[in-house]
Amino acid sequence: MGHATELADKAMLNHDATRLCRVFEACFFDEFNTVLIGGANEPLYQPLDKAHVHHTVYYRHDYFASALHETAHWCLAGAARRQELDFGYWYSGDDRSAAQQQVFESVEYKPQALEWIFSRACHWRFRVSLDNLTLSRQSLLDSAAFQAAIVKQARFWRDAGLPERANRFYSALCAEFDNCLPLHKLQLNLSDFD
Repeated sequence: MGHATELADKAMLNHDATRLCRVFEACFFDEFNTVLIGGANEPLYQPLDKAHVHHTVYYRHDYFASALHETAHWCLAGAARRQELDFGYWYSGDDRSAAQQQVFESVEYKPQALEWIFSRACHWRFRVSLDNLTLSRQSLLDSAAFQAAIVKQARFWRDAGLPERANRFYSALCAEFDNCLPLHKLQLNLSDFD
């Protein structure tokens, strides 16, 4: 086995999404009876009910980025939203019109800003997601306003502080991934995006 293969294998182990599940459970299970579980075909938040003994945040397959993103949604959802399936939000797949895409972006910039901050805690590369594969190339190029909103929100949280649950998770991720860079020293630049 070559050195490059060994390094790639080590990186894969370091960014195994089950690590995020353990960190999430350590942070939130006792207080919120909530677990983070991978393997889903689509992400979903399932609140506690007669058929479910825990509130559950499901993320796609074993995707590290999906686990971070769904955790960001959970950290931002208020108490009432956490009692509703998928936090009570609508979701439209890849066939969103330009107007529907604007609505999506108007609510999605905050979870993506938080996912970016979580990614930095884990030494993970964040990628902005328009979550719409049918958009034209021009629409993809016009995502500058969405990206700018993500940067603005992330910088706001860096300077003002994260919401309580998000801060708890960020701190735990920093400890888990040996990242000693404090939140207020994060460099958050548009040039970081692909």
